[in-house]
Amino acid sequence: MPLKLTTYYRGSKVPDLPGTNTFHSTELFRIYEATPGYTPILIVASEDDKPVAKLLAAIRKSVRMFPPGIIKRCEVYGTGEYFNNEADKEIIFSDMLQRLTNEALRDSFLIEFRNLENAMFGYKSFRDNQYIAINWLRVRNSLHSVEKVEERFSPSRIRQIKKGLKNGAQVREARTKEEILCFAQMLRHVYSSKIRRHFPSIKFFQHLENQLTKGQQSKIFIVTYKEKIIGGSACIYSDDSAYLWFSGGMRKTYALQYPGIIAVWKALDDAKQRGYRHLEFMDVGLPFRKHGYREFVLRFGGKQSSTRRWFRFRWNWLNRVLIKMYE
Repeated sequence: MPLKLTTYYRGSKVPDLPGTNTFHSTELFRIYEATPGYTPILIVASEDDKPVAKLLAAIRKSVRMFPPGIIKRCEVYGTGEYFNNEADKEIIFSDMLQRLTNEALRDSFLIEFRNLENAMFGYKSFRDNQYIAINWLRVRNSLHSVEKVEERFSPSRIRQIKKGLKNGAQVREARTKEEILCFAQMLRHVYSSKIRRHFPSIKFFQHLENQLTKGQQSKIFIVTYKEKIIGGSACIYSDDSAYLWFSGGMRKTYALQYPGIIAVWKALDDAKQRGYRHLEFMDVGLPFRKHGYREFVLRFGGKQSSTRRWFRFRWNWLNRVLIKMYE
């Protein structure tokens, strides 16, 4: 049977679909859909009316003070989820990639594939569609090979955690919508002052709680001091891995409580207690450039390894120039 591709832009139109990959789930689609500044695209591949694969992407809009005032880019985490082990995943991905490229470039100036489990998967398909590969780094902690997550922490990290707790910091999972709102507002302030990447609307975290937290696909941890939220972290869980998506703390105002460090420690410890094999830190930067966040998380005992990201610009001439540069 020929492969049939269906593209969905609205959650109300998406049928019940199989799968366990959170980054390509209907729940995450609905979070994107409900968050201002995001437009989700879900591509479902079917054979004989039976789903065999799906690929979720999100177009996000950034508003800037200087021209161009509005920038749209499409982001994809991984290369999709596949339900038929006997099918040729490379062929299915090739068709889905071509459909996504055509759809996303109507509104976006750039498409980016990130957090690839297998850096070689889809290589020919990406090149055929004029994507550019750029070397990247990933950092993740192995949780299955240690009895306690602290075993691989640096001595200074362990001292900081102990001091922070001794100085009155407390850490736990967020319990109410009000706590999640305060966490998001705190994190936005931290990110706006120094952070490296786009920060979503506060509503993203509210919908995260509605769609994923209740199903144990996500958790938000908060660090408090005298009942004030001073730090926290947000994790996504997919298959046997945990992913630290956002974290931060008011380290200048509450230096003695080490809120950012305690927030990461809690995420690692909870993932270990729940039986996840790895925790990956998302977005740790380019390999040939110093990155403060990467240096920060490596002191929790994780290992860095090489991977790649794939980029496709709207303008073909720019893609051709960049391909020559990186060949």
